[in-house]
Amino acid sequence: MKSIAELEAIKKKVLDNVNLRQEREEGIRVVIGMATCGIAAGARPVMTAFLEEANKRNLSNVVIEQTGCIGMCALEPIVEVYVPGKEKVTYVKMAPEKVAKIVSDHIVNGAVVTEYTVGAQN
Repeated sequence: MKSIAELEAIKKKVLDNVNLRQEREEGIRVVIGMATCGIAAGARPVMTAFLEEANKRNLSNVVIEQTGCIGMCALEPIVEVYVPGKEKVTYVKMAPEKVAKIVSDHIVNGAVVTEYTVGAQN
């Protein structure tokens, strides 16, 4: 940084991104647990698969992001899907080969893939 103006430009860009996230009521959020336990269980390839599938389908209303520990380490990798106006859905023991079905069935067509959810685990 060479000037206050440059610092102000960086601040404005960051605040604009934060405001976009807070004001996104129409979009779908896919959150992947990327704490140490999630990464060790294979969360990185799962996140990559979500990014690739969303890009392939040109899903502009979907934000894919990472978070820290979700709290159920034995069920990692964990993915949470937030659809405005609906309850959060938690998918567990995720694998890259499960991602296309979740994107197709749940994110595009609104049908939760119940066999991959935390409620389906015994």
